[in-house]
Amino acid sequence: MSEEFQRAQAFSPQPVSVRQALQEGTKFLSQMGVESARLDAELLLGRVMGWGREKLYLNYEVPLGTHGRAMYHFFLRRRARREPISYITGQREFWSLDFLVTPEVLVPRAETELLIEVVLEVLGQVHKNFPLKVLDLGTGSGAIAVSLAKEWGDIEIWAGDLSREALEIARTNAARQGVKEKIHFFQGDLFESFRGQLGFFHVVVSNPPYVRRDEMQNLPPEVRDWEPRLAWDGGLDGLDLYRRIIQEGHLYLTDGGFMVLEIGADMRDKVSRLFTGVGTYSESSVFQDYAGRDRVFVARKLP
Repeated sequence: MSEEFQRAQAFSPQPVSVRQALQEGTKFLSQMGVESARLDAELLLGRVMGWGREKLYLNYEVPLGTHGRAMYHFFLRRRARREPISYITGQREFWSLDFLVTPEVLVPRAETELLIEVVLEVLGQVHKNFPLKVLDLGTGSGAIAVSLAKEWGDIEIWAGDLSREALEIARTNAARQGVKEKIHFFQGDLFESFRGQLGFFHVVVSNPPYVRRDEMQNLPPEVRDWEPRLAWDGGLDGLDLYRRIIQEGHLYLTDGGFMVLEIGADMRDKVSRLFTGVGTYSESSVFQDYAGRDRVFVARKLP
């Protein structure tokens, strides 16, 4: 790998156009085994130029300056080591919003946008005249909390995480999107900061870690080697956090409040049994993502 990498990274020092730079970057990333080589080359060069992908194609023959080319090559080498694109560019689009992303937080996934859709749907079933209260457990970059705050006018969100660094990223994203006044951030382990607020929240939402520990090594290197292990490791059976959230969560929900959880594609029956075992939830629903996989589990607290 190291010899191959040294050979492949010997970029030509000659001036190049945007078109040539894209060809060069695509070839290099392909040689290094990156499957999305062309797309990644476009995103990295776009970051260097400060352009979107469309503008790259409209300026194919524009020359790439010395400084820009050096930065582009630096980015390409980082990507060749399988560092996620979002960590290199420092941003990720989610729910049509731009989020600051660093190695301290999980990279928001498009599949999780279904979680936002479902929460918005259940909020519409909560008939209250005062601000609806939502608890986001394990907020990470704040993608869920910020997206909900942008979409729903009369809402108050409590967003928590164990990581102080992650919360700083989430606060920054809330400020950038103009919703920091709607979100209260707290550092803590799940419900520990709310022991005196029983029956307080209309919705508890979370995307807990759900990868089984013996499967962690099978994750793509972009995930396994770069993203926070805390955000993926679900314990021996992948259900460690689900047990705690489901067993305790009903205490903090209003009567008729909703628990909305993202789940792994093979977790439907196991999560359903956890809810049934608690005995305080009524109807439940499972929503599938656009690939037809189980993705979001919803249960409602008995009145």
